Amino acid sequence: MSQGNTTTDHKVIQQWIESRGGRPSVVSGTEGEDGEGILRVDFGPKEDKLEEISWEDFFETFEDRKLAFLHQDKTADGKESRFFKFIKR
Repeated sequence: MSQGNTTTDHKVIQQWIESRGGRPSVVSGTEGEDGEGILRVDFGPKEDKLEEISWEDFFETFEDRKLAFLHQDKTADGKESRFFKFIKR
């Protein structure tokens, strides 16, 4: 059985994303009054609607929206998983 983990630790989140080849991103055109778009992770190949952002901007938006990072390390069959989602704290 696979298990999900939830964290708000920036180092853990960045390491998990980078170890899977991901890049911090936002969905282009979704900026609100706060200037921040919808957070995503681009695992490639590059999607046209995703705009890569800095880790600093990524975590600023993450904190402003009071998000947590729900992720799975391994699939049920033991392979590395890319499953994640942002959830409210």
